[in-house]
Amino acid sequence: QVQLVESGGGLVQAGGSLRLSCAASGNIFGFNTMGWYRQAPGKQRAMVAVITSTGNTDYPDSVKGRFTISRDNAKNTVYLEMNSLKPEDTAVYSCNFRIPLMNLDYWGQGTQVTVSS
Repeated sequence: QVQLVESGGGLVQAGGSLRLSCAASGNIFGFNTMGWYRQAPGKQRAMVAVITSTGNTDYPDSVKGRFTISRDNAKNTVYLEMNSLKPEDTAVYSCNFRIPLMNLDYWGQGTQVTVSS
């Protein structure tokens, strides 16, 4: 079992920045991925950024150049630096931890990010 504790989020004006953090604890081993997904009202959950335990990252075009994901493997913590925020970035952001080879998938409780225009 893996537990995820998220922090950060809140209300920010367009053009501003926010930083999200997610600390994982529990049975963490082997190759894994940590990432952030978001869900806006009336929309499906979508990937925002993912980073593997070996440091490879992936972003959708909508956030490339504005968001940066990083992780501290010693602390089992992933960070999401969000810059140049736009109103369309408003959503509930959830942390994800995944061990692909074992088909294990864990989610944080979610944190609200609201960008005002």
